[in-house]
Amino acid sequence: MFKNKKVGVIIPAAGTGSRFGGGVAKQFLELYGKTVLSETLHQFQIHPSIDCIGIAGSTDGIEQIKTLVRVENISKIVWIGIGGTERQDSVWNGLQALQPFSPELVLIHDAVRPFVNGEIIERVLEATVNHGAAIPAVHPKDTVKISDANLLVTKTPLRQQCWQIQTPQGFVFNVLMNAFEQAIRDNFFGTDDASLVERIGAPVKIVEGSYENFKITTREDLVFAELLAKQRMSS
Repeated sequence: MFKNKKVGVIIPAAGTGSRFGGGVAKQFLELYGKTVLSETLHQFQIHPSIDCIGIAGSTDGIEQIKTLVRVENISKIVWIGIGGTERQDSVWNGLQALQPFSPELVLIHDAVRPFVNGEIIERVLEATVNHGAAIPAVHPKDTVKISDANLLVTKTPLRQQCWQIQTPQGFVFNVLMNAFEQAIRDNFFGTDDASLVERIGAPVKIVEGSYENFKITTREDLVFAELLAKQRMSS
């Protein structure tokens, strides 16, 4: 069981929001009275199995993060530091910062995925204990096609075999450290943290995610997030 394990969380929050537009990083956008980042942090703050949290921010955003943590009284924060050029660099900085606190398990979660819930966190932690690594996911709602370089369809995979991967992604701490160290030696950058673990041959278990646990990437996502936040507040 994961409940007797020490659990750390790393939130990479160094994005600048340049692709989103508007001049404000997505993690600092307001979501029905709270920032996106504060809502994300709150879910881990209230979960009884989480022991410590580290946040990697940008040079320009670090003071804003510190103020947010103080105002929201996020007491499980043990490190707020500078992230890297790539998301993977930010996670690596967070792993090194959390290492002195001796977490046995670690969760990596997107700063702009504020609708994670306790059930997802627990499913990921349980599977991480049993398999060494676990990721939440949902099936795509639309049919998926695979194409060649000329955009000609080469395959239509079964939807039941396709997954849209979410966070938090969970790992035995030493497994993820080993995967990152190998990636650094090979100058390899993956599309998510699990891909680093996969390439060293370690198993990664998929668990049920939620369509509400989406990442705020576009303006349309923000509109939907505001509606969902309002609905949750009213209920």
